[in-house]
Amino acid sequence: MRENSMAKSRTTPFDGPEWNPDIVSELASSELNGRVGSQLVSETERVRVWHLELAPGQRIGFHRHVNDYFWTVLGSGRAMSRHSDGRVIITDYKPGDTRHYRFGPSEFMLHDLENIGDTPLQFVTVEHLGGANVPLRI
Repeated sequence: MRENSMAKSRTTPFDGPEWNPDIVSELASSELNGRVGSQLVSETERVRVWHLELAPGQRIGFHRHVNDYFWTVLGSGRAMSRHSDGRVIITDYKPGDTRHYRFGPSEFMLHDLENIGDTPLQFVTVEHLGGANVPLRI
């Protein structure tokens, strides 16, 4: 997985072309969106398992991660992610790329994901419940 930050030296966090007024408005209204995938496929008292599928040009809107989790990508592709702190990150994926995240009390990540490549993107995401934060309602 190769990650390139597009958030160079900007005067404000949301002034780049990736941050149109509709995107900024959606960010503000999605503070507590706990739907971190396209489809919740399994949930127990310990985990939530999500599938995320994005066709070229498709995006999943802003969502908030508060639980420790990991994702694995199933195929090659390229995506852009806008983060609530203003960062914009472009990532190239290859099959099997996996990333793990941990969150302490009150920590979170709020971002979107847009397929900017020419192949479908497919992820499996597993959230670990019972950690430092109360899981968000979905």
